[in-house]
Amino acid sequence: MLEKPKEIILIVNFKGQYSRIIARRVRELFVYCEIVGFEDAFNAIKTKKPKGIIFSGGPDSVFLKDSPKINKEIFSFNIPILGICYGAQLIVKEMGGLVEPAKTREFGTVKTEFKTSSLLFSGLKVSFNTLMSHTDEIVKLPENFKVTAKSKTTKIAAFEDSEKKIYATQFHPEVLDTEFGEEIFKNFLFKVCRCEQNWHMEDFIKNTVKEVKKKVGDKKVLLALSGGVDSCVLAALLQKAIKKQLTAVFVDHGFLRENEAKEINSYFKEWEMNFVFVDASEIFLEKIKGVKEPEEKRKIIGKTFIEVFEKEAKKIKDVEFLAQGTIYPDIIESGENNKKSTIKSHHNVGGLPEKIKFKEILEPFRFLFKDEVREIGKKLNLPERIVNRQPFPGPGLAIRIIGEITKEKLEILKKADHIFRKEVEKLKEKPSQFFAVLLNTKSVGVMGDCRSYCYNLALRAVETKDFMTARVFAMPIEKLEQISKKIVNNVAGINRVLYDVTTKPPATIEFE
Repeated sequence: MLEKPKEIILIVNFKGQYSRIIARRVRELFVYCEIVGFEDAFNAIKTKKPKGIIFSGGPDSVFLKDSPKINKEIFSFNIPILGICYGAQLIVKEMGGLVEPAKTREFGTVKTEFKTSSLLFSGLKVSFNTLMSHTDEIVKLPENFKVTAKSKTTKIAAFEDSEKKIYATQFHPEVLDTEFGEEIFKNFLFKVCRCEQNWHMEDFIKNTVKEVKKKVGDKKVLLALSGGVDSCVLAALLQKAIKKQLTAVFVDHGFLRENEAKEINSYFKEWEMNFVFVDASEIFLEKIKGVKEPEEKRKIIGKTFIEVFEKEAKKIKDVEFLAQGTIYPDIIESGENNKKSTIKSHHNVGGLPEKIKFKEILEPFRFLFKDEVREIGKKLNLPERIVNRQPFPGPGLAIRIIGEITKEKLEILKKADHIFRKEVEKLKEKPSQFFAVLLNTKSVGVMGDCRSYCYNLALRAVETKDFMTARVFAMPIEKLEQISKKIVNNVAGINRVLYDVTTKPPATIEFE
């Protein structure tokens, strides 16, 4: 594992949807943090010795027999703790207080009153809006704890035992709906935990270059280059560290966007690095023939990727390291700590064969979020078209074609997606990510006074900062009508265009 800051905040995830948002809030304040599952929390805390611990919220009730629990010994470690929502209720239950089903459930923003004498709320207003989302309520605090906030329906909206350095909020300070949420985290990190702001991308670049040089020595590294932001930035960082010892292999699996393979090939040939272009489109198409289930698609594509890289490594000879642009959301969504919580496998996480024929895998971005990788790219002076490239999944259009993949479907989607992207790029205000998905359904239409029976195309455009949550981009209806007309008129095989208006969560940004 590459070098990380000595100070760390551990976020214990109780299956809550906001644990990753908490991580982003902490890192935005230049403090390093990691997320750990509740099952692994005790051992992780003993091993990593964090400066502070944050208990996330969660969907369960503390009354349930199989609800997430923690080892009570954690409370005796004298490490500051901040409990949020479920995390707050769990603290109460485990330390001798009382939690009951709420008579009045509380959802949405609520005016909350605070005691600013609390270190957690010092310097804030005495009253402001917070986001509540709970069906249980805390009715009695453990011994020596005191109430530090309340709302109209929640008598204990926040509480603390300042001597034990245990603080908790029934509301969610990590979401933007809670006012002064950033200030609450600042107070916890800097006034309670006494953290230093030592998580900076300049330091990360410096430390990573140093660590890669030390780890690799005079050996060779093979980079699995997908052409996306993560792998392109990694290529620049590794080149800075080991120069000609790096060989970047770009595999065209045939599932890229219109003209993308040519563009990537052209761009990287301009770099002073060992660059290999492999057209493996026929191999991938044959391997995935007849496959409909998305997880199976991802596994097959991931395995085939590695097989191709191994084959290229043999040609280069004496390659001992495989480098990948794996980022933290890939790890989380692939359910590293808890396979039951897998959202979707990523080709660079879940698709690796058990006996990989490399000495080691280098994943310097394994604990970074997408915007942190972009920041590194900017500091390495990469061009705008690379740093702000549209996010694109490793399996490419293979997971944007619902159901079985054929050459015909690929061509239809490439053309339709190209039209959509070109039209959106004309907008003054652009979404964070946008793409088209070819659905596995057909519908009746009328084209040229004749009946048509063609595929449906779904358009997706979202706004997001960290890609852990996302809201729908409000595309002007006139623009949508224009795009729909252009696609239907120019792409044979599509007669109906739909617009996805689902947020993340409950949906993911990608369909599959």
